[in-house]
Amino acid sequence: MDNQTKAIREQIARSHYREHSSPIYLTSSFIFDNAEQGRAIFAEEEIGQVYSRYGNPNTSEFIKKVCDMEGAESGIAFASGMAAIFASFAALLRSGDHIISSRAIFGSTHQIFTELLPRWGIQTTYVDSNTPEAWENAIQDNTKMIFLETPSNPGLELFDLEMLGKIKLKYPHIILNVDNCFATPCLQTPIEYGFDLVSHSATKYMDGQGRVLGGVIVGRKELIEQLMFFVKNTGPTLSPFNAWVLSKGLETLSLRMERHSSNALKVALALQNNKYIELVSYPYLISHPQYELAKKQMKAGGGIVTFTIKGGYEKVKSFLDSLKMILITSNLGDSRTIATHPASTTHSKLNENERSQLGITPGTIRISVGLEAVEDIIADIDQALQVSNDY
Repeated sequence: MDNQTKAIREQIARSHYREHSSPIYLTSSFIFDNAEQGRAIFAEEEIGQVYSRYGNPNTSEFIKKVCDMEGAESGIAFASGMAAIFASFAALLRSGDHIISSRAIFGSTHQIFTELLPRWGIQTTYVDSNTPEAWENAIQDNTKMIFLETPSNPGLELFDLEMLGKIKLKYPHIILNVDNCFATPCLQTPIEYGFDLVSHSATKYMDGQGRVLGGVIVGRKELIEQLMFFVKNTGPTLSPFNAWVLSKGLETLSLRMERHSSNALKVALALQNNKYIELVSYPYLISHPQYELAKKQMKAGGGIVTFTIKGGYEKVKSFLDSLKMILITSNLGDSRTIATHPASTTHSKLNENERSQLGITPGTIRISVGLEAVEDIIADIDQALQVSNDY
């Protein structure tokens, strides 16, 4: 059965009311039929719901759909994408461990690596190259995890999943952990290359309409069990209502990613010829330095286009303020097109040198291309660029 079919058809058991759509289980806890059942469930002799911090029918349905789509053994949901990312480190690493990460990562993940984990004796080495030698040379005796985003936020740098999977075969004790938020399981499934954990900010494309926060990690069952222990005892749990919204979002994810990707490619192609732009990055552009890799491991290029406006921050401010339809916010993955200035928002906590290493300049703009008619998206970008250069 196709993964998208599974996402549409997967549903928790119907109640005696015979509902067509899954109900929302807005309850903090669940009752036991008797004292012995309570004892047996807590002793894990019997399967059953206990407390929504531990699990809930709505979160179970959402997780099962993501597992089906990613080809994963098990999964766990979180209150936000960053809660998921942090938990994948906090639950599986201990003082003295070492992480290898791609340098091209989200600003908050960078802050975890540079500001939080060192407090607990966990160090990170960044890798800039896409060669197996660069990754293997970074491996130390205490290396416990390799982490990466692909495509990266916001520079759309790609990392070779097959190559990293081969490294995993040589070093089976190292956990391969990937943020698959930009691609979604509709465009790439890292587990087929040997990855142990796949994380998502479900706030983005899985919701798709900017309504709720959520995160999810799927992967090897033994690792998910360790994450479950962490979540049960620290509480970064996804709410039942948000899980219900996200589960519904997954039913249309494949269709939306097709339109996001189609629109984004057309936007990228149009921007390549704009005289006010000096650089356009999109994985499915032939000019992208990793175009062949994108074609190899992604079914389409995704919904994010990044470009650099000539003239620096003053031109950027004028461009953003001149947009008429496109929204200015730090979110992405919405049905509506969004413009973001990473240097002053999502990656503002990085210093100038760190941003430069990621290709983020004062002129960098990230566009999350929505589902509107692509002609309207392009027209709004064009007129804002014109106004900002007439200014």
